[in-house]
Amino acid sequence: MRIVIPGGSGQVGQMLARHFHAHGHLVTVLSRAVSPAPWRVLQWDGLTRGEWTEDLDGSDVCINLAGRSVNCRYTEENRRAIFDSRLFPTLLLNEVIGALPHPPRIWLNASTATIYRHALDRPMDEATGEIGGGEPGVPETWGFSIQVARRWEEAFFSIAAPRTRKVALRSAITLSPDRGGIFDVLLGLVRRGLGGTNASGGQYVSWVHDADFLSALDWLISRDDFSGVVNVSSPNPLPNRDFMRALREAWGTRIGLPASAWMLEIAAWLMGTETELVLKSRRVVPGRLLDGGFQFQFPDWPAAAKDLVARWRKNS
Repeated sequence: MRIVIPGGSGQVGQMLARHFHAHGHLVTVLSRAVSPAPWRVLQWDGLTRGEWTEDLDGSDVCINLAGRSVNCRYTEENRRAIFDSRLFPTLLLNEVIGALPHPPRIWLNASTATIYRHALDRPMDEATGEIGGGEPGVPETWGFSIQVARRWEEAFFSIAAPRTRKVALRSAITLSPDRGGIFDVLLGLVRRGLGGTNASGGQYVSWVHDADFLSALDWLISRDDFSGVVNVSSPNPLPNRDFMRALREAWGTRIGLPASAWMLEIAAWLMGTETELVLKSRRVVPGRLLDGGFQFQFPDWPAAAKDLVARWRKNS
């Protein structure tokens, strides 16, 4: 297959590029900065047409991951960058793909499981999950993230593409042993004795092992009957206290200093980020994948954590 990955220079994009390249597919990554890679890399700004449109014409799959990292403080400048870097490339791709003589047969567009409300009471699937932002007392920064997710999906589905199947990937945090990724950061806390419970510890963590994320995308590409929104997450989210305990056990330590909410706020400010990732309860389940018969290799976190730790150690 010919696969084009706009915004594919980040951790998830590189993971996908390696996966498809290793399986013999022709991969083209669209990136603002061009650097040597085993696959084709073309420059794009996410705003204007260029040479990259020729690679998209006649391709089989487009996987759009373009979007500025949300690992920052939500200043006005950063908010605008987060918003624009998602909407404008998606709208541009809609225009380009709609006009191509031979458009890709499937377009997978990044979205986020953050779109659902803070959920302690019940799981959120695609059919019955409640979109957040309107519930009483929602923090303003959480409301911003939900607004971005909603507008992103609206932009994606705003133009019909009769010859291209569209799937919005409401992904949970994708965990892989790559350096600098989310798992690397979490394991770094555990290794330093700081990987204890965050705040109350009752907030749910939705996650997906990298092997299952890759398999889910392969599966979605092969299934011509799947379109619309799809939750890409483990079927078993778990409370933060249990999530961190399992990670400590996988590493082989019992020590993990807890962090209260106010401590997390100070740490986030010092690190130039927000506390939403650890304080918002994401209890997301992949209803459509399960109903369609997709089989998870790592449905439970303790086994997934052991695998990721072993691979992290092997690569260190």
